[in-house]
Amino acid sequence: MTASEFKSDQYVRFCPGCGDHAICMALQKAMAQIGVPTHQVAVISGIGCSSRMPHYLNTYGFNTIHGRGGAIATGVKTSHPELTVWQMSGDGDCLAIGGNHFIHEIRRNVDLNVCVFNNRIYGLTKGQYSPTSPKGFVSKSSPFGTVERPFVPAQLVLGAGGTFFARTLDVDMPTTVDCLVAAQQHKGCSIVECLVNCVIFNNGTHAWIADREQRAEHSIILKHGEKMIFGKNNDKGLAIEIDSQTFVPRLIVVPASDPRVLVHDAHQQDPTLHRLLALMGQERNLEVNLSPSMGVKSSAQSDCQWPSVEQQGEGALPIALGVIRDVEEETYNDAVNNQIAEVRGKAKAKTFDELTATLEQWTM
Repeated sequence: MTASEFKSDQYVRFCPGCGDHAICMALQKAMAQIGVPTHQVAVISGIGCSSRMPHYLNTYGFNTIHGRGGAIATGVKTSHPELTVWQMSGDGDCLAIGGNHFIHEIRRNVDLNVCVFNNRIYGLTKGQYSPTSPKGFVSKSSPFGTVERPFVPAQLVLGAGGTFFARTLDVDMPTTVDCLVAAQQHKGCSIVECLVNCVIFNNGTHAWIADREQRAEHSIILKHGEKMIFGKNNDKGLAIEIDSQTFVPRLIVVPASDPRVLVHDAHQQDPTLHRLLALMGQERNLEVNLSPSMGVKSSAQSDCQWPSVEQQGEGALPIALGVIRDVEEETYNDAVNNQIAEVRGKAKAKTFDELTATLEQWTM
């Protein structure tokens, strides 16, 4: 199959320069690579810029109401387990009003492929802060800077017992396609955090890793079975050590030649190392330093002071991209349908008429 088979005839209405364009193209490429026919794919979304996605994919689709994509997607997959079901959602749609559905589809391990578009802003409603906006973020709804601690999506997913978590970047097409293909191949609830840029209301929000010159130093692409090596010259690696005071494990940066460099095991059932990997670099997303003169403007992030490689220092941990966790557990849709089959097999009455015939009858 080709990517063009998954392109709809709808005009794509993302803003020029929006990171959602790249994820849309990556989805079309991934779906073609997976090879599931278009009539066996359903794309469900809530409300938001990213939630326009069902209109741009030549599959079955359902653009639901705000935050409820997860509930509809769960129903679609449970009632039609033969379908490949994708859920498109943003950091506002998924982690605010839709947060309840989000944690429970993860907890239940419904066999869904969920793309969480994280631009750390409400874009469709024109620039309010979202659950992932860093503390101190200036927006139309926080003119003096938000005082809230933001969600870290990876922490939320792993805390809810997630079996699959991946993270990708809009400007890295190969990694994005690989993550989406792996998400579909995973049997269970697959969460892919897509770091996307909102060129209008939060331009440059992921610049510290999106910038081509800094990306190799600020990020690491994890691949199952391969050494955790990164850096512009592939000269750095990740190792683990136990803090002598607190006895807490922590990741450290060592030379790539160090025998302690870890090999990534995405299939490890224990989530301890996966959590450490997923939370690397997230402290940079928790709080932002804004210039004192900054006010509400169309590009709310334009004056943010993101640290350079030099300011971070040699021992700074990179942010992890790629598939971080991928483990197998029973899925909700299988459990429900197996239970129905088991109860039906034991039941004496096989049809509704047979059931009513066993009950007390009254003629009025």
